[in-house]
Amino acid sequence: MIKKVRTLIGIVISKPGQKTAKVLVETTSSYPKYKKVFIRRKKYLVDDEKNVQIGDKVVIVSTRPISKLKNFKVQEVVK
Repeated sequence: MIKKVRTLIGIVISKPGQKTAKVLVETTSSYPKYKKVFIRRKKYLVDDEKNVQIGDKVVIVSTRPISKLKNFKVQEVVK
């Protein structure tokens, strides 16, 4: 069984711990009938091995559960 890896792009909004970062991911979608475009925002707790700073744009990838709330890992920093 091959699992699908989710890749998301977001902005680091806080650093609650040394190895943890909180990333805000925005996705756009449109309402099917009226074609109104709206933005959905979701915050993810991410395992941070790259030592990112607040305001960095990062690519995050889904992994196995690292802790109770962390299921993503920082793959790379996009400035």
